[in-house]
Amino acid sequence: MLKTVENQLLENRWDEAHVAEMSESDLLLYRSNILGADKRVTNFGGGNTSAKVIETDPLSGDEVEVLWVKGSGGDIGSMTLDGFATLYMEKLQSLKSLYRGVAFEDEMVGFLPHCTFRLNPRAASIDTPLHAYVPSKHVDHVHADAIIAIAASANSEELTREVFGDRIGWLPWKRPGFELGLWLEKYCLENPDADGVVLASHGLFTWGDTARDCYDTTIEIINVATAWLFEKTADVPAFGGVAHESLAPKERHAIASRLMPAIRGFVSGQQHMVGHFNDSAPVLEFVNAKNMNTLAALGTSCPDHFLRTKICPLVIDFDPAKSDLDDVIAKLPDQIAAYRDTYSAYYERCKHADSPAMRDPNAVVYLIPGVGMLTFARDKATARISGEFYVNAINVMRGASAVSEYQGLPEQEAFDIEYWLLEEAKLQRMPAPKSLAGRIALVTGGAGGIGSATAERYLSEGACVMLADINKDALKATHDNLTQRYGADVVRSVAMNVTDEASVAAAFTETSVEFGGVDILVSNAGIASSAPVEDTTLELWNRNMDILSTGYFLVSRDAFRLMRVQDMGGAVVFVASKNGLAASPNASAYCTAKASEIHLARCLALEGAEAGIRVNVVNPDAVLRGSKIWEGEWLDQRADTYGTDKAGLEEMYRQRSMLKRSVLPEDIAEACYFFAADVSGKSTGNILNVDAGNVQAFTR
Repeated sequence: MLKTVENQLLENRWDEAHVAEMSESDLLLYRSNILGADKRVTNFGGGNTSAKVIETDPLSGDEVEVLWVKGSGGDIGSMTLDGFATLYMEKLQSLKSLYRGVAFEDEMVGFLPHCTFRLNPRAASIDTPLHAYVPSKHVDHVHADAIIAIAASANSEELTREVFGDRIGWLPWKRPGFELGLWLEKYCLENPDADGVVLASHGLFTWGDTARDCYDTTIEIINVATAWLFEKTADVPAFGGVAHESLAPKERHAIASRLMPAIRGFVSGQQHMVGHFNDSAPVLEFVNAKNMNTLAALGTSCPDHFLRTKICPLVIDFDPAKSDLDDVIAKLPDQIAAYRDTYSAYYERCKHADSPAMRDPNAVVYLIPGVGMLTFARDKATARISGEFYVNAINVMRGASAVSEYQGLPEQEAFDIEYWLLEEAKLQRMPAPKSLAGRIALVTGGAGGIGSATAERYLSEGACVMLADINKDALKATHDNLTQRYGADVVRSVAMNVTDEASVAAAFTETSVEFGGVDILVSNAGIASSAPVEDTTLELWNRNMDILSTGYFLVSRDAFRLMRVQDMGGAVVFVASKNGLAASPNASAYCTAKASEIHLARCLALEGAEAGIRVNVVNPDAVLRGSKIWEGEWLDQRADTYGTDKAGLEEMYRQRSMLKRSVLPEDIAEACYFFAADVSGKSTGNILNVDAGNVQAFTR
């Protein structure tokens, strides 16, 4: 789209008819959600909104004024009513008498729970005083790129006055907290006609007497700043002009697919990390610019940006005009080590006597000229959101450096935000990670009963999953189902033919670009055939071998290659069959291919052990429910072999087992989870039969 001022402006989304019957709290939620729906207003988790609402006190029955304000850790774009903290305004006002000054302002957070209305369990955030002490009914605080571009400029006070006149005030940088709340109150009392304040290096506060007035003001002020910036920067080369040209999209993805597993291996020492790749137009404009290195080194300005992106990114030493990717990868260890040393020195310079221990010293953001941006975090959503925050930072740097001189937070201030004891307490309250958190699994045959059940089991334990299957319609249905239940961040799918080398390689490339690598391979793609040996054609024989033996070899080979690059170990799980150990009549091609599969796993267990790659086998038997191979001819043939009909086949298998129980996809999924999780960390080369008991399939 051609850039014009019109398509840069925010749309006013307020729908008066939609809100006609809403209460004040519902209006606050509506206002919050439509503000947070546009990332140009504020990013995920950034900003907060509030309303002072008259409520009935549950004890006295009297009408009291209650502050509804976004609670700690919430996101205004997606929150619901239970995301708001509610506090008595009278009690919040009384806290002023307890305040002992700036050196003690953090202790005021401990008093907030004593102000809670109706025993609301939602914790109040550090920003609560900023909303409580503004003497207006409705308050918005957002981190719009256009506003922060002004706020992060060297002469931000002067620019604020130029853009807004007396309508919007300016306050110098101050860490959010009780003191800043008092600053805002003082400004409002001294400037009763003002509609808001720009906070240096931080964002925008606006207010109004009604929810609609407050929302309209927020949108209007951001649009004024946007139009002013557009006019001032239209003819100014972004970031000093172009130094590199972007590679073609396919080349960018190919390079990212090689860099991401290598970087992931280096940065996953404390925990498994998940990656995200972004080659959007704003990112490419920045990474290709002459001033990229200089600006990147300054770090971000807004505290919300900084908390997600660390002190500064790591710029990968890559020249897109050269074909030197192997050399770049070879130099990665030194580059990453240098970043860690720099970060450690920053920690040592800035730490206080009571600072928390140094956290992971690795970069979050990695910038690659001509290619894009990589971000790594403990889960996919955080990696993606960190990238989104850095895009906001890019937008801020573009505007600020064009109209003035961009400045990041001073180093000590940045450290004091990153290692703030209140932030540390919030981190300590986070739930323990699930058993497969940060792990990345590729499941072949992912659209079938066993494959989809295994994928779901992994997702339930915090893993990211790439579903691979040759059946595109079934793959889409499974993808949509799991996405709806576990979220779009953690589920991907790729059409893959396990017998085609190029198709297999492309699937692993796609997994690397989407998540950063692979930790778990579940080789599960399958077919089944039944025929007396004299009726078994060479074509039928080869088809079994191609899918069940060669296919397992091809996906394992690419998994091993990728796992060795990561150097983090890994788990390979073969879903074989009882038939690989116990012969069955009229199934020589199938049984032989499955036996080959099992022996391949033994060979791979030998080769992978020195790299920490474990290879194990799960042997199902007669898993009829949801299984694609039990549809059509195979079902008819097995029923004919055992002299029963379709309806009686499952019962026949159940009665044939020693335990007289049906084997379900979830049972196989549980075994696949066991071999992927750390609980089986000392197991490789093993076979686990999940067949309800079959003496012929005993492994010893």
